[in-house]
Amino acid sequence: MPEISVRGLNMPESPIRKLAPLAAAAKNRGIKVYHLNIGQPDLPSPQCGLDALKKINRKVLEYAPSQGFLSFRTKLVDYYKKYNILISPDDIIITAGGSEAVMFAFMSCLNPGDEIIMPEPGYANYMAFAVSVGAKIRTITTTIEEGFSLPKVEKFEELINKHTRAIMICNPNNPTGYLYTRREMYQIRDLCKKYDLFLFSDEVYREYIYTGSPYVSAMHLKGIEQNTILIDSVSKRYSECGIRIGALITKNEQVRKAVMKFCQCRLSPPLIGQIVAEASLDAPKEYYSDVYDEYELRRKCFIDGLNRIPGVYSPIPMGAFYTVAKLPVDDAEKFCRWLLTDFNYEGETVMLAPAAGFYTTPGAGIDQVRVAYVLKKADLERALFILRKALETYPGRKRVNEI
Repeated sequence: MPEISVRGLNMPESPIRKLAPLAAAAKNRGIKVYHLNIGQPDLPSPQCGLDALKKINRKVLEYAPSQGFLSFRTKLVDYYKKYNILISPDDIIITAGGSEAVMFAFMSCLNPGDEIIMPEPGYANYMAFAVSVGAKIRTITTTIEEGFSLPKVEKFEELINKHTRAIMICNPNNPTGYLYTRREMYQIRDLCKKYDLFLFSDEVYREYIYTGSPYVSAMHLKGIEQNTILIDSVSKRYSECGIRIGALITKNEQVRKAVMKFCQCRLSPPLIGQIVAEASLDAPKEYYSDVYDEYELRRKCFIDGLNRIPGVYSPIPMGAFYTVAKLPVDDAEKFCRWLLTDFNYEGETVMLAPAAGFYTTPGAGIDQVRVAYVLKKADLERALFILRKALETYPGRKRVNEI
């Protein structure tokens, strides 16, 4: 039998979805599973987007332009203007989700053997995309004890060599909920300028910043306009994960030309998705404020609840709707599996994402999980109660004085 590719062998499993078969098996046994493992919002999508979906009466569902509808890109210009991101429709390329935007950015800017510097823990799929294009992620470690803030610039420079091609950030951050400060963003800008690096900046959670701290976009950074590639998506903004609409935004014409070759190769971004996403831009201010208020309520409920469980610690996330929490367990992945295979409390259990999959450093995050507070408050409270019960009975639990 022919062997699969080395690339296929090297592709990492998703820490978010790798335990999905165990969750499905638990449900087949009649167990209710509270999904805290994945950032799938349960809040309704904008009604204007849903109405546009219902009103589609096309006779032919044709290919869309490879770069996306001009009308959609034009409306996006006005959306970004609200965040002082000043661009033109030509700077925007519509993609099949933020994931395709990252993949096309990597394929257009990186050669096999090139290296990307990324803070860890980081979004696990970035590592998979790097493997796909033959690039290597080199991580700079941030710690839960310091709230996942960036280390000094010298730590970055220790990693820079002749193969370094880019820095990748997610701001606000998935998986930690950290929000980069103005000082940290300037530090990243100066590194990109000094070493002529690309800056890939995934900013899909800009709506969800809870601390009053400023949102500093990579597109705000002066002097590296030609280095910067912004990644965006409607998935989390509008609870529209399933329509697979994202965007790649850059003022670098050469990068856009290269990206367009890949766009033409895949022919078209989703037609139906663009119709829904374009209509969703007309959502009233109340939609945004209601969603924001709900996530802020959930954040307080969930983080306070986590930190009240003996031996559990989570920093207070400043943005997005995730946190990385430290648990009093020997191995978080074993614990996550055990929750789905061997444990239930009154017919219910919780599903978490082992945080080790968001690190590249061996052994890092072994006692940590990434959790998403994307369930309603009552379900979060119940999930916290079940998690407490699980930790009380887990065979690999550490005593508090061992942590």
